[in-house]
Amino acid sequence: MRSRIRRAVAAVVVLTVIGSTTAATGRPDPYDAPGPLPELSAGTLNAHYEAARREIVRARATALRVGDGGRVRALSAFLSPGRRFLSFDARGHGRAVEVIGDLAGADRVAVVVPGADSTLASYDSGKFVGGGSRALYDRALDERARADGAGTRLAVIAWLGYDTPSTLGPGVLGTARAGDGARGLRRLVTDLHRTNAHARFALLCHSYGSVVCAKAAHPLASQPVDEIALFGSPGTTKRDAAALGTPAHVWAGRARGDWMRYVPNVRFLGVGFGADPVSRGFGAEVFDAGSGPHSGYLRPGSRALGNLTLIALGRDREVTRA
Repeated sequence: MRSRIRRAVAAVVVLTVIGSTTAATGRPDPYDAPGPLPELSAGTLNAHYEAARREIVRARATALRVGDGGRVRALSAFLSPGRRFLSFDARGHGRAVEVIGDLAGADRVAVVVPGADSTLASYDSGKFVGGGSRALYDRALDERARADGAGTRLAVIAWLGYDTPSTLGPGVLGTARAGDGARGLRRLVTDLHRTNAHARFALLCHSYGSVVCAKAAHPLASQPVDEIALFGSPGTTKRDAAALGTPAHVWAGRARGDWMRYVPNVRFLGVGFGADPVSRGFGAEVFDAGSGPHSGYLRPGSRALGNLTLIALGRDREVTRA
């Protein structure tokens, strides 16, 4: 029965790709390119925050002018007091890199890497990178409170730093978007390490974001990345965890309600992503991701969020295994 379901899902995916089109609409993008930023460092953090805020204000004005209601709502929320962005680009589906917590003073930094369908309009949803990253940060604050304020200080980076593919588009079955994302992720972690030289890093990589992290893992081997968690992953294009070429502790998790379990783990002619990271042969340490849906790993109160928070904090012994 399960094999028939897998074949049916595979057929639907292939038909979706065949029926998709990558033709441009021909309409010019109304949003301007962002201005240049200084090299990121502890001394330029505030300059980055201020520059990103100016870009958000400018983009919101454009959204109002062109009647882009979804962008107006999203960017108005971005401008709420206390929110800080390292960078922002309104063009296309948009890119935004948000800092949650004290980046310069953190003991550890978790970078949340999203998968398909992540855009500025969906950014703050609990199903996507902004809302999920705040849930992670809040859970880490709870852990610190239970330790009477003596626990690890965590900063979270909500990283919409690449052009994510659409679930219903052909790009979601290839690695071109992941390659672009991996280069951006490598630059980000290098910049963050220059900003906070004593912090250790965790990469928390959801769905297609796990392909991004897999491509970035070896180039980041010289950086202080000691945890990589792949969750809801379709595969990484690597045969096993060792092939990632990283000294980091590699984790994998899949919730029991995640439809990703029906996607065939194959790679042929550059299509698909190969071995399943939660399989015994892949060699990652498998954590208990609970029973939620594909979009529910960072849902407040979930088993997955609890374990991903412990991974982000470097508290490996307390993570519950599957």
